[in-house]
Amino acid sequence: MVQKLEALVETPSQTAGPYVHIGLMPTYAGNPGYYDQEVGTSPIAAGAKGEIIEISGEVFDGTGWALRDALLESWQADAAGKFAGQEGADPAVSGHCRFAADAVSGEFTLRTVKPGAVPARGGKMQAPHICLWIVARGINIGLQTRIYFDDEDNSADPVLARIEQKPRIDTLIARKVGDGKYRFDIRLQGDGETVFFDM
Repeated sequence: MVQKLEALVETPSQTAGPYVHIGLMPTYAGNPGYYDQEVGTSPIAAGAKGEIIEISGEVFDGTGWALRDALLESWQADAAGKFAGQEGADPAVSGHCRFAADAVSGEFTLRTVKPGAVPARGGKMQAPHICLWIVARGINIGLQTRIYFDDEDNSADPVLARIEQKPRIDTLIARKVGDGKYRFDIRLQGDGETVFFDM
């Protein structure tokens, strides 16, 4: 039997912002002292093996405006393709980072180690990549995407192979712009909209 609507009313949905920084990055939000050390301030510690890189970019809305309140989390393997906790994983690579866009420019920067290829099912290998979760004011559910690299062979990656519109794969590729430096912009809507995954 169906319940009458006045008995149980659906809770309205709510966006992540503008309070997401207060809960997840209080020091960044101007409220230091909640934690001795905030969670995920860096995915690497001193002595991490592999190439140290910086990925910079912006999160753009459908009008081309950079979101200055975007918050991102990254998850990745170490330089050998192993995740924290796996046997033989680099103890100096946690693989997790929480970072935010600059409140003035909208630019974000992730300093990390370049990940290695990761084993997938069926003996396949996933190309080196970094997983991202993006939240901001106006985003009802956090968005999942990935960063791949233009100087790696991405042709056999099983996740990229599932994208039917092949030109859109380009939206997941970070461009090398200097020694150890990459550019990766995220577009929420419109021309060049980034591929997001339902994970």
